[in-house]
Amino acid sequence: MIKKALACAVFIALSGCGNTVSQNHELNTQKEASTQANAIQYPKTKKGKVVDTYFDTQVADPYRWLENDMSAETASWVKAQNKLTFDYLSQIPYRDKLKASLKKLMDYEKVGAPFKEGDYTYFYKNDGLQNQYVVYRQKGKGKVEVFLDPNTFSEDGTTSLAGLSFSKDGSLAAYQISEGGSDWRKVIILDVKTKKQIEETLVDVKFSGISWLGNEGFYYSSYDKPKGSELSAKTDQHKLYFHKLGTPQKDDVLAFGGVDSEKHRYVDGTVTEDNNYLLVSASVSTSGNKLFIKDLNKKDSPLVSILDHTDSDTYILDNDGSKLYLVTNLNTPNKKVITVDASKPTPENWVDLIPETENVLSVSTGGGYIFAKYMVDAISKVKQLDKNGKLIREIELPGVGTARGFKGKTDDETLYYSFTNYKTPGTTFALDVTKGESDIYRKSSAKFDSSLYESNQVFYTSKDGTKIPMIITHKKGIKLDGSNPTILYAYGGFNVSLTPRFSPTRAAWMEQGGIYAVANLRGGGEYGKKWHKAGTQLQKQNVFDDFIAAAEFLIDEKYTSTSKLAVNGGSNGGLLVGAVMTQRPELFSVALPAVGVLDMLRYHTFTSGAGWAYDYGTADQSKEMFNYLKAYSPVHNVKEGVKYPATMVTTGDHDDRVVPAHSFKFAAQLQAKQAGNNPTLIRIETNAGHGAGTPTSKIIEQYADIYGFTLYNMGIKNL
Repeated sequence: MIKKALACAVFIALSGCGNTVSQNHELNTQKEASTQANAIQYPKTKKGKVVDTYFDTQVADPYRWLENDMSAETASWVKAQNKLTFDYLSQIPYRDKLKASLKKLMDYEKVGAPFKEGDYTYFYKNDGLQNQYVVYRQKGKGKVEVFLDPNTFSEDGTTSLAGLSFSKDGSLAAYQISEGGSDWRKVIILDVKTKKQIEETLVDVKFSGISWLGNEGFYYSSYDKPKGSELSAKTDQHKLYFHKLGTPQKDDVLAFGGVDSEKHRYVDGTVTEDNNYLLVSASVSTSGNKLFIKDLNKKDSPLVSILDHTDSDTYILDNDGSKLYLVTNLNTPNKKVITVDASKPTPENWVDLIPETENVLSVSTGGGYIFAKYMVDAISKVKQLDKNGKLIREIELPGVGTARGFKGKTDDETLYYSFTNYKTPGTTFALDVTKGESDIYRKSSAKFDSSLYESNQVFYTSKDGTKIPMIITHKKGIKLDGSNPTILYAYGGFNVSLTPRFSPTRAAWMEQGGIYAVANLRGGGEYGKKWHKAGTQLQKQNVFDDFIAAAEFLIDEKYTSTSKLAVNGGSNGGLLVGAVMTQRPELFSVALPAVGVLDMLRYHTFTSGAGWAYDYGTADQSKEMFNYLKAYSPVHNVKEGVKYPATMVTTGDHDDRVVPAHSFKFAAQLQAKQAGNNPTLIRIETNAGHGAGTPTSKIIEQYADIYGFTLYNMGIKNL
């Protein structure tokens, strides 16, 4: 340990010892970091002569060759960039200390809520630092045993369990595995009693659930395997299949999709709990779906249309015989629950059960009840109702935060839910559905004292006057003098809501004295469909303006200052970071775009990217849309002679959702054009994808490097 006096003098607020530091010292440390950055010799990245024409405009794409993930040249570039990045990171004196802090905070037993399938009760558990969660089971009060241990799937922990589904009677199970973080899955079918595989592994499954029809077989979804690169080739014709046990995959029956005139990019099939109906959802994008129903009791019954358009997000919640319960936002932006008879399921026959309110609704069922979960300024409120929509009770939650769960089978007498927020590790509660009493089932054993922290929601004003919520979490007693290292995080897209939840990786940042701020931008789902649409296509700039305004608020209110402010986001949030750092490079000291969508003119040409057009629009759509995209596309807005923040782009070499070429091309542009001395690095995780299933060991390394890079480029030389 470094002596306390030295830590206080050098580390400012992050040490938790104080908030002042010599101005000369800060200037010296920043000068040293700049000198070091200036000495960086970036790998040479050749420029090609590719030029595309969009309408009447020519656009150069000099780094198009980096899109070829199968070439030796790209592999060589990746190797050279990683060498540079890890050489740079290795000189950060407190990198190992950050790893130790992360390891300590992640090293606690994590246990999921139990669920009953057949004769067994199952639960997920991680002893602390295991790379993957293990599935355990128990029969009655018998011995607890391992059912599935994904840590044995591969030596390095990069093959993960990506889904587990049981047959109606619980005697069979099908589980999905992801190798190297890929979205392509394999499906393995087990006899539950013996834990033995009972037939050949299914392959080439993607973006799929598994929905059993009794013990006969199950429905799953996939694309035809693309020609060329599995990583980046376009996949836009999703199909639903039925796999009958005992038959080869090549004989699986096509249940929906495959019509060339209708490219449904996301197709899903769900069998109702009573096995009476199959509901098929078909989407051309990540928002809006058609909905069909098939009576499984009638041989060769047709698929009947419930909704023949994609103007809403509508899905099956439950059924009682032929009475269907559907959740929809059709003409109700905040969602409602309706009932309808399966014989006449179209909207003119719908009857409201849970009407729309001013707050966004999500719904689950269990124990014969409906649980209506509302977001009130991104905070959870939960009500329990009977199947007729009558209020039984409001569930009393332990505080302000996020409640998840309240799901189960119709005959379950106990349901489980978790409660968490940014400073409170998750606690699991058991709810007696009849009495309405909640008891603590399992408290978190995380080594984090939440009483030392505070988490407050503020509302700030964006460029056009819109009020935006943000939750700011930090140690109690910090001084608002602009000296606090701060990470500002957001997403702002695809109707995704950022609700408060505890993360040991974020706790490691706050434990050192850092501020963690999360802004709930337009484009998300926090205030329903209107909020989402206000951040899409020709209104996408609203999202960037909201994020910029969040940064300005944190600086104006002296939580932090430009020299101590980092921006972070992943996937669509990576686009967010890329856009704001190119629009307002002087506002931040560090930028951390992760697995980002960064080439907005070509994103739709890779994998399933065309399905994101609802949010983004495409460059082929119209001249207006092309010009709008080009005006903010990060890859196309890096300019010569501009001093950009210290930047570490992060991606995975097996990311087949947002292909790594986005990150490669953005990093190449920054390295070629950066006018200042701030470093521009790209950290490319090998044998890793978009993030899901990442082993614990890799998570620790990644965040130690991200936090180390961030602090080092805020001028902090020692912890």
